[in-house]
Amino acid sequence: MKVIEKAVEYAAYAHDNQYRKKTRLPYVSHPVTVGFYLLQSGVREEVVAAAILHDVLEDTTTTFSDLEKEFGLEIATLVEGCSEPDKNLIWEERKKHTIRHLECASFEIKQIACADKLHNLRTIHVELQKDGDRVFEKFSRGREKQRWYYESILASLQANLTDSQSEWHLFGELEETIHQVFPNYVE
Repeated sequence: MKVIEKAVEYAAYAHDNQYRKKTRLPYVSHPVTVGFYLLQSGVREEVVAAAILHDVLEDTTTTFSDLEKEFGLEIATLVEGCSEPDKNLIWEERKKHTIRHLECASFEIKQIACADKLHNLRTIHVELQKDGDRVFEKFSRGREKQRWYYESILASLQANLTDSQSEWHLFGELEETIHQVFPNYVE
């Protein structure tokens, strides 16, 4: 549990003064929730810690070297495996890269990515119930592009898994949440 506590503290400092998209909710609430999803799923502590740290490489000044020094090569590598490429690329290019990368990623990286996307979609679902389709105005790409992205991510997460891995419950929860947010979702 010590590595998880250290990850929470590290993420809190790294994401200081960052907020969830167009809200006043501290950003760190997102990676901590992603970590909780995985902790509740019984994954290894190192994977939970990486989940809590999953956005520090792409959204803060933290480097791979910083993470490796603080948490070791395994956790730093898991975080790197969940990070988008250069933020200067256009949205579509970054998302296509993530989709391709997740098809062949390790099961643990897929678990972190799934929990990340699940929390994002659950947040969108709550906001949809409160504000309707206006929720999609906060994104640089609207509802249909978001739908394309989440449907594609789910397919990538489910690719190249063993039978037992494909039964992991958060994959099913992600699919269910996609159906809730995008009711016309077609498999």
